[in-house]
Amino acid sequence: MTPSLLILTGAGISAESGLGTFRDTDGIWSQFDWQKLATPEGFAEDPVMVHAFYNARRKGLLDAQPNAAHTALATLEAAWVRSGGEFLLVTQNIDDLHARAGSERLIHMHGELLRARCAACGDLTACTADLSIAMSCQACGREGRLRPHVVWFGEMPMGMEEIFERLSRTTHFAAIGTSGAVWPAAGFAEEAARAGAETWELSLEAGESGHNFHHTLYGKATATVPDWCETVIARAFAA
Repeated sequence: MTPSLLILTGAGISAESGLGTFRDTDGIWSQFDWQKLATPEGFAEDPVMVHAFYNARRKGLLDAQPNAAHTALATLEAAWVRSGGEFLLVTQNIDDLHARAGSERLIHMHGELLRARCAACGDLTACTADLSIAMSCQACGREGRLRPHVVWFGEMPMGMEEIFERLSRTTHFAAIGTSGAVWPAAGFAEEAARAGAETWELSLEAGESGHNFHHTLYGKATATVPDWCETVIARAFAA
């Protein structure tokens, strides 16, 4: 069987790049009301406030840089594929730090902050500047319909068909920097284990789905991920 590695990342991998987590006691949703800022209903009620929130986060992202964990995963991807394996990185993060570090086989299941989507026609465009209700879609011309290309509460995550297809035949699975509290990603480890995959959890502390993992590594991502990347490929292709 061809070794197939699927890695899931969450906010914990970008925390050391200065980007806030969401569900920690001091995370973003302890400071802001997600119902007003991260739902289609909240955007419809007060798009100015929602744009201001995401504009501030976009500026923070543009100032951030990939850390050693992002770089290690990009290096692992190249080595894994070079050795003949299948690789997929699925991130719950809306930042672009994996891509900037060099990751290529990547699915942003919760969208991308540096893209804008027209709620009227669905057109996608790159976005590094502020969005506002005064802006018009370049494709359809509608004003006030541009929104961040992110998945809000109540919306369907992206790439799910491909993700579950890969989970059904993965031989190696790792969850990095994620609490295991957000569905459907919280069920990925169980799906991988059901397929017979060897599973790892790399996080600051045990997540809510820790019973689904064969191995656990606790600590900061910049410390645990590079060391794990160096050993996992040697084990997978030892024969």
